[in-house]
Amino acid sequence: MSQHYPALLVIVPLLSALLISIVGWLNKRFCFPIAVAALSVSLYSSVGLLLRVMDEKVILYFLGGWDPPWGIAYSVDHLSALVLVVVSVVALLNLIATQKSVEQEFSEKIGAFYTLYLLLITGLLGIVVTGDAFNLYVLLEITALTGYGLIAMGEDRAPLASLNYVYMGTIGACFYLLGIGYLYISTGSLNMTNISSILPGLYDSKVVLAAFIICIVGVFLKMAFFPLHAWLPNAYTYAPSAVSSLVAPLMTKVMIYVMIRLMLTVFTPAFTFSNLALSNSVVWLAVIAISMGAVLALGARDMKKMLCYVVIAEVGYMVGGAWLGNRAGMTGAILHIANDALMTLCVFLAVGNIVYKVRGYAFEDLKGMFRKMPYTMTGLVAGALSMIGVPPTCGFFSKWYLISGGIQAGQYGFVAALVFSSLINAVLFFRIIEIGYYEPFGADHGHGSSPVRMAEAPLTMVVPLLIVAGGLVMMGVYTGDIITHIIEPIIPPAIGN
Repeated sequence: MSQHYPALLVIVPLLSALLISIVGWLNKRFCFPIAVAALSVSLYSSVGLLLRVMDEKVILYFLGGWDPPWGIAYSVDHLSALVLVVVSVVALLNLIATQKSVEQEFSEKIGAFYTLYLLLITGLLGIVVTGDAFNLYVLLEITALTGYGLIAMGEDRAPLASLNYVYMGTIGACFYLLGIGYLYISTGSLNMTNISSILPGLYDSKVVLAAFIICIVGVFLKMAFFPLHAWLPNAYTYAPSAVSSLVAPLMTKVMIYVMIRLMLTVFTPAFTFSNLALSNSVVWLAVIAISMGAVLALGARDMKKMLCYVVIAEVGYMVGGAWLGNRAGMTGAILHIANDALMTLCVFLAVGNIVYKVRGYAFEDLKGMFRKMPYTMTGLVAGALSMIGVPPTCGFFSKWYLISGGIQAGQYGFVAALVFSSLINAVLFFRIIEIGYYEPFGADHGHGSSPVRMAEAPLTMVVPLLIVAGGLVMMGVYTGDIITHIIEPIIPPAIGN
């Protein structure tokens, strides 16, 4: 059965989504268990693939037994195996943690919600596992269409925010497709491995150069890389809490994965870092993205919008690290994909718990929250410390590698932006802690104010949050093993120290 893990990853949630769409009309109580079972199979398959990859290096799976370039190949290496586990873990934990929230917000649309949820995860897992450049575009569109639907199910302004996302997402997908079209014209193949073997003889081709730039711009749009970020803040803010805590940790990180896959596997480091003179420019764009994301987060008036701008800054971290052109920077960028997915999940789950209890996410809704919801706020603090970069949380270690890579590359502007962003994160989250811990002033101190009573979120929401919070520390403790056994084999020797 293990040889079919790459297919099971995609087929099980896909078929389960179809089953839920039918069962939802008959008995809504079965929708959630089916979704949990499907994502549990995906997680089991992902972990199995990661263990196999650590022994076998690369796993190839040909759908229907058709060899490429005629057939579609699934290819799993250390990079894709790591991201598969990240996607599967985040999807399953978020599914369990948001069950009560989904029942509260979508009592009549549970079947539709879980159908779209599983289709979104199907698309994300397919993007990571596919070895075919055009198949990746198809899966991008599956992911995008279901994401639009999930976001549009949110607040009053959600449909408009989703429409804006449709426009920008469609433009990004068209850019990527156009770039792949140019690649096909040049190479006659859509298989990523075949393309990378053909391209060295075409490095001087203007068509290949245009294909690379157009593909990267499309991916930048999809990941909300500043200044192509305009769709993200409103889309993630006005989405339902159960959707925000899914798309915020995963969508941008999977697109970072696609960028790194294009850089390392399709176009190869020799072309990306040697033939092109783009690295310095992209790193400085990342500096602007990090700085502007931090500044815009300072001006946000509610927690969700603030966290959305933090996500935009984090995208700058990973893009800049990947384009530094050295092993430390690439290590930091890849490690931060996993770390930032967990950090973002942690803080958005905490916000979801708060929204479930107080039906709001404005800063004033946090007053007295450490007394009302101590376990939820503990999870929020853990995520905040990791985003700031406090050891031993995992956020410290990926930032350490990113800063080391910046120093080695002589990109001191990138280093300064990372430090600046971390300081801004400290200001942002300590403002939240101040409101949640010290306000309302005078409560429980005999000044006539009624004491704030504990009103924690349900156990099914709190336990996954605390598991993720604990995972932030465990990821930090085992960073050395993760880098040695998983990340170092990803980085080609062509990327020097």
